[in-house]
Amino acid sequence: MKIDTMRRVDYLAGIPLCFLATLLIRLVDLFIRRSFQPLRKVLFIELSEMGSAILADPAMRKLRQANNIELYFLIFKSNAASLRLLNTIPETHVFTIRADGFLNLAVDSLRFLVWARQRGIDTVIDLELFSRYSALLTGLSGAVKRIGFHAFYNEGLYRGDLLTHRVAYNPHLHIARNFIALVNAALAEQKELPFSKTLIDDSEIRLARAEISEDTIAAMRERIRHEYPSYDERRHRLALINPNASDLLPQRRWMPDYFVTVMRGLLAEHEDLLVLITGAPAERAEAEMLKQRAGHERCLNFAGRQQLEELPALYSMAEIMLTNDSGPGHFSAVTNLRTFVIFGPETPRLYGSLGNSTPIYAGLACSPCVSAANHRKTPCTDNVCLKVIEPEMVLERLRDALKERRSA
Repeated sequence: MKIDTMRRVDYLAGIPLCFLATLLIRLVDLFIRRSFQPLRKVLFIELSEMGSAILADPAMRKLRQANNIELYFLIFKSNAASLRLLNTIPETHVFTIRADGFLNLAVDSLRFLVWARQRGIDTVIDLELFSRYSALLTGLSGAVKRIGFHAFYNEGLYRGDLLTHRVAYNPHLHIARNFIALVNAALAEQKELPFSKTLIDDSEIRLARAEISEDTIAAMRERIRHEYPSYDERRHRLALINPNASDLLPQRRWMPDYFVTVMRGLLAEHEDLLVLITGAPAERAEAEMLKQRAGHERCLNFAGRQQLEELPALYSMAEIMLTNDSGPGHFSAVTNLRTFVIFGPETPRLYGSLGNSTPIYAGLACSPCVSAANHRKTPCTDNVCLKVIEPEMVLERLRDALKERRSA
C-alpha cells in the first residue's frame, strides 16, 4: 500500500474509528473496573520506521532491566528485520502485520487483537507519533495499561481517548528521550497529568552493541571478493555509500549526481579504497546506475548482497559510511562505524543517530519541514535543503575521517 494511501485511510477512517473505539472503551469501563497491576508482559508498537526500532532499544532495555518483564513488539512485516540487529525482543515475541494491501492489513490487525489477548499482554506502549491506526491497536488490545503520546491542546492530531497514561510528546527532545519518557510513564507509581515529569540522563539513551561472529565477517569478505576478486582485507579499506531513503519521505534523498562526485573523488584520492554502494535488493538497479556513472573498477554494486541482520558485520569492517537520513544511519549505530548522515527535511536534533555519527545539515529557515504535527508529509517539491549541501563539502568531511582512521 502506498504511503499517501495509508495516510489518507488513517485520516478518513481513523478519526471516526478512534471516536467509536473511545465510546466503546468508556462503556466497558462502566461495567468492568480494572486495577493496575505490576508490569509483566509489555508490548511496544512501532510500525513504519525501521530506524525507530533502533532508537527505541534503550527504552526497551530500561524496561526489561527494571523488573522481570517480558517484552513483545508489533511491527510491519517489511520492517521486522531491524529488530534482529540487537535481538532485544525474542523472535517468538514479535507480531508482524502485512502492509502490502488493505485486506492483508485488516486481517492481520484482527489477528493481532486475538494474539495480544492470548498472550495476556497487560501493557501496551505506542511509540508512533499520533498515528490513529496504532492508537486503535493500542486501545483495542485488551491491555490494562495503554501508554502513548497524547495531543492534549494541539489541534488536528485527534486520535480518540484510548490511553490510560497520556504522555506529552516533546518536540524539543530527541525521539529516543521521548521513548524513554513513555517507559517512565509505565513505571510511574502515581498518576501524572501529563506524564512524564522525569529527567532523562544521557546515559539512558546509549545503544548496545551488536554481537558479530568471525564466521559472519569471513562470509562477508567472500561476498566482497566475489564482486572484486582482488580484494585483500589487509590492503583494502572499505567506504560505504547508501544513496537511497525510504518511500516514506523521498525528499530525504541527496542528489545522485552528488553521490557520483563524492565517489569519484574518494576513488581518485585513495588507491587502497573500495567503495561499496549498499541498499536493499529492490535498489540494485539504481545502485548499478551509480556504479556505471562512477566509472571505476573499485566501485562495487553491493545492494542486495546482504541480509539486513548481516549489516553489522559489514559495518564493523568498513572505515566510513555516507548515507541519506534513513535506516542505515541508525543501523550503523550498533557498531563503531564512523557514519556521516545527510539531513534535509528532518533535523538531527530529533532524529540523529545514537552512534559514532556526524550529521551534515544546512539548517535552512524552512527546515525541518516534517514533524509529528503534519504526519511527516511536506508540500516541498524542491529540496533545496539538500541541494545546498555540495559534494566538495561532504568530500572534505570524508577525507578528514579517512586521515583520522589511518592515523589511528
